[in-house]
Amino acid sequence: MSRLLLRRARSGQAVQDVLLDGGRVAAVGTDLPVAADVLDLDGAVLLPGLVDAHVHMEQWAAARQRIDVSAAGSAAEAAAIVAAAAAAGPGAGPGTFVLGQGFRDALWPGPADAAVLDAALPGVPVVLVSGDLHTAWCSTAAARLLGVTEPSGVVREHAAMEVFARAGGVGPDVGDRWVLDAAAAAAARGVTAVTDFEYGDLVTDWARRAALVPGGPPLRVRTAVWVDRLEATVAAGLRSGDPLPGVTDAVAADRLRVGPLKVFVDGSLGTRTAFCDRPYPGVAGPEAHGLLRTPVDELAQLLRRAAAGGLDRAVHAIGDRAVAVALDGFAAAGVTGRVEHAQQVHDADLPRFAALGVVASVQPRHALDDRDAADLHWAGATARAFPYRALADAGAELVLGSDAPVAPLDPWDGIAAAVHRSLDERAAWHPEQHLDLDAALAAASGGRRGVRVGDVADLVVVAEPPAAVLARDGAAGLRATEVLATLVGGRPTHRSAALG
Repeated sequence: MSRLLLRRARSGQAVQDVLLDGGRVAAVGTDLPVAADVLDLDGAVLLPGLVDAHVHMEQWAAARQRIDVSAAGSAAEAAAIVAAAAAAGPGAGPGTFVLGQGFRDALWPGPADAAVLDAALPGVPVVLVSGDLHTAWCSTAAARLLGVTEPSGVVREHAAMEVFARAGGVGPDVGDRWVLDAAAAAAARGVTAVTDFEYGDLVTDWARRAALVPGGPPLRVRTAVWVDRLEATVAAGLRSGDPLPGVTDAVAADRLRVGPLKVFVDGSLGTRTAFCDRPYPGVAGPEAHGLLRTPVDELAQLLRRAAAGGLDRAVHAIGDRAVAVALDGFAAAGVTGRVEHAQQVHDADLPRFAALGVVASVQPRHALDDRDAADLHWAGATARAFPYRALADAGAELVLGSDAPVAPLDPWDGIAAAVHRSLDERAAWHPEQHLDLDAALAAASGGRRGVRVGDVADLVVVAEPPAAVLARDGAAGLRATEVLATLVGGRPTHRSAALG
């Protein structure tokens, strides 16, 4: 479909026709000539396509198949949820392991421990993935199979990611189907592009998936490069923005591109490994302030190497000291890039984002999920936690994401969290950090505001103006936004039956 005319599309206050041609918005006006296929929107709202700037597609796809333990308030409750689900029948995970997803132990009365899983499921290999993807919790049987030597069965950070990959591994035939199904579900929520930070050889993985569906996946994918693959990627001559090698379908080649280098500075709030100025309550020793994974000199060297090789840069930094290290690294390297997460930022570092040309890639749902953990573990410092309005006011460019499966891959959930920081009957948490709706929509759309001639025809059609939904139904209404159609490069990737 090279030309598509969208009849009676509402953009802003006007209802007009929009002509898409060659993957771009070619014309906007009334009564445009019909020299194309026609899709009548009947006054539905046309918006720029939504972009999830930070996902882990394999983990998200796998999480959709795993036992959800996110509601557990203790280690024993998590084990009981898994035991009940495993007893109910198959579907607890592929192959040898029973797999659960989403535990958050920052507020639990006692620690996660293999003995708790062993008591609930004697002799069963169980692996639970934490909600923030930084911790793996294994039963004794699973630990034995995976070579985990920690007596508690709990491992963190890179060791945890290796456990996820091994315990959750399925063949490409199954895993690719899960990922493509998850991509289709994302398209149904208006997502037109993602940056995939999954651990592994994403160039190879996504090139393989491209061959499974005509036109490739139903969204644009930028594949991150982890540090252990930096030299091989540079040696192969791959630069950010390049089509993935081996993809022969022209549409898929346009959608699948090399993304940024990913570097970790610290860990996470949930594991108390985010690198912070204040020590964590009750934590002593060398990790009382969290974990510094990449010191500034090493970080600057990696950033320079990536820039010289033509790769964009994305730096994971959550705690306030980690964010300062990330910004110092960008300054020392003399390059720009993104800070992923920026969950805690010193006032003095807020203007440095704009001054250095560093983008804040943030995930608003995390502020809601982590508010209680932050009140406990970042006590006295939550005024600078998840500081989205402060970053925007300081001139920083914001982009929104989900960090799926840490939060659902649903941009409307992230937009709702950005404009109202509460999921329950409690008052909004630090409402001074709310974004206004226009700013949140732009941050969720790659910076685009409105539909203009010359834009890439990555678009979403919704039933009502988001501002009207928010005014009438609040943040809950935004989360339930009805998506009627999604288009990538002018080609429909989702179309609701309600559109006719």
